[in-house]
Amino acid sequence: MSAMSSCSFPEPPTRSTLEDARKQLEKQRSAVQQISAQIQAAEDDLDRIVKARRNAIQEMQKERSALEDRMSQTLAYLAHIRRLPHELLGHIFTFIFEDYPCCAWVLAAVCSLWRRQVLSMPRLWSKIKTTPTLHQRVICYINATAQIRLVTTQNSSPDTVRLWLERSGNKVPLDIEIFLHTPREASSHHHHRRSSTSTLSTVSAWDASWWENDLPGATPAPDTPAHGTGPGYLHIPPNGPPHFVPATALPPSPPLHHHVHGGATPIYHEVLHVPSWRQVSQTSRPSSGMHWGYITFYYLMQQMHRWERFVFRFDRQFASINALKTMMGDAPLLREFEVTGAEPALFNDWSWIPSARPTTSTNLPMLTSLTLQYVPFRWSSPIFRNLRSLCVRTLPGASFAVDRILYILSSNPNLESLSLHVSSANPAVLPTSQTAMEHLKTFSVGGHFLLAALVDCLALPVLGSLTIDIDARDPIEETLSQLLLRSNHPPVTWLSISYGLNTTTSGIYYHGGSAVTSWNFLNELDGLRTLQVGSAPFEPLVAILGTPEDDGQDQWYCPNLTSLLLKACRPSHTDGVAKLVQTVEARNPDPSNGAVPVTAGGVSPVKLRHLELHDCAALGLDVMKWLKSRIPEVRCTDPPYDP
Repeated sequence: MSAMSSCSFPEPPTRSTLEDARKQLEKQRSAVQQISAQIQAAEDDLDRIVKARRNAIQEMQKERSALEDRMSQTLAYLAHIRRLPHELLGHIFTFIFEDYPCCAWVLAAVCSLWRRQVLSMPRLWSKIKTTPTLHQRVICYINATAQIRLVTTQNSSPDTVRLWLERSGNKVPLDIEIFLHTPREASSHHHHRRSSTSTLSTVSAWDASWWENDLPGATPAPDTPAHGTGPGYLHIPPNGPPHFVPATALPPSPPLHHHVHGGATPIYHEVLHVPSWRQVSQTSRPSSGMHWGYITFYYLMQQMHRWERFVFRFDRQFASINALKTMMGDAPLLREFEVTGAEPALFNDWSWIPSARPTTSTNLPMLTSLTLQYVPFRWSSPIFRNLRSLCVRTLPGASFAVDRILYILSSNPNLESLSLHVSSANPAVLPTSQTAMEHLKTFSVGGHFLLAALVDCLALPVLGSLTIDIDARDPIEETLSQLLLRSNHPPVTWLSISYGLNTTTSGIYYHGGSAVTSWNFLNELDGLRTLQVGSAPFEPLVAILGTPEDDGQDQWYCPNLTSLLLKACRPSHTDGVAKLVQTVEARNPDPSNGAVPVTAGGVSPVKLRHLELHDCAALGLDVMKWLKSRIPEVRCTDPPYDP
């Protein structure tokens, strides 16, 4: 009504006024259509202008991108790295090699200039630590010290070893480290299907427990270069996890006649050509891996005179394990030699270096570190001479007399680290005499109970770490006390008794081990900082470490003790937990009350900083909370209960 009232039409409407209104409505409709057409035309003109301007802007953006690309190429051409002499670039690569021994594969994949430079430097290829694994993959593992470790399988191609040897020249000493993983029969098919679909995976670090499972699942594939089908790029962080690298990322072998740059300057070394196993056998390729060891060790044995360090570890017996029998010859540069099996295997008579006869002429003048675990060896082999570090774990079926084991020790008077685990021992045939090891600082012995007789023959004046894991028939404290007395009370800071894994063939994890009935010998270990004990009565040990007057003693036992680790030490009385609380209260009194440890004999103990209880006394929630309030680090495998 308001709209109608605003119009200039007379009221009330008549026939003539209605006719005029209809004519006026037609004119208004026509005017609206004209204006709408003008608006649409203006919008169309605007769209054409905007589209034209946008097209112009896009063309300018394309031109700018092209200019930026050319500018980047120009900047790359003018980059300082391109103006470096090849010799200086080689020095830079050498510095990188000192921190990351696996850098050669990465640097060779950057550009053709760097590839030629890397291939011309044999030293960058002197650490054989990376090899194609199952389905042509490589695992590069970087630990805290930036060392690279090889993890491979017997189905991988041995040609990578050949490539490495070719590129290392014929004079550079070799650092060889190979870890062979052999999947179990039950999981080999599943492992094959899973790993065939992945090109990049992650594995856990190689540790003392070895591998019990197959390689883990896959992670995203690595980046590939934008140019052609060249090798893939690999980024290795300083402390990153291990990576699988596709075999396509491994550059092929360099030609025999190559140059660093376009001039007439030859490469810095003559490439040593080793015949490829493809050339040796063109008719068949060992898909099952039964010949991997023979081919790989054929390549390696050709360069044995260049070995400076050789480490080979395998988690279980593999098809070509007899290839190790060919390891015989002179190694004038060899400093460290290790062959380790994670579990016992069946071996026939081997004629390799550790099993050589005493009359055999072997040239190993630089060898100072030797590790043989679950592999055969001869006690009189010339390899057991002038060593500083020796680690031996015998096969379950191999038996050695105590006097022959003592002969090995007496042949190496400069030993600083010694680890002996003998599963089967015989009584001494010849009379034994006291043997002083003037430089031995770390001593670990485990296995057969007759090894206690071996310990009775030793004097270790500078001993700092002692591990006893003997399956003793009698209490071991007398042996330990006499050892400390003969050694004139050495500065022992680490003591472990029956704490390690069972080294016998029974398969029992916890065992009686080196039984201890009296802990009075701890009175002679004032400098002891770490004490590990397994399978011993709980109360006597805890009580003797407590307040002197509580146990009828006149001084603190082990006053410098900071770490206490107990495994399978079951309490025989109900007051076991109470004695533990009393000991902790005496050594770690509540600082909020101003309490200090009791002084006995002018000595106050240092505070415990680390406590571990595995399969020992059952602690309540309140006891665990109280222990954590007194000791910075407390670990207990048994979940606490609330009684």
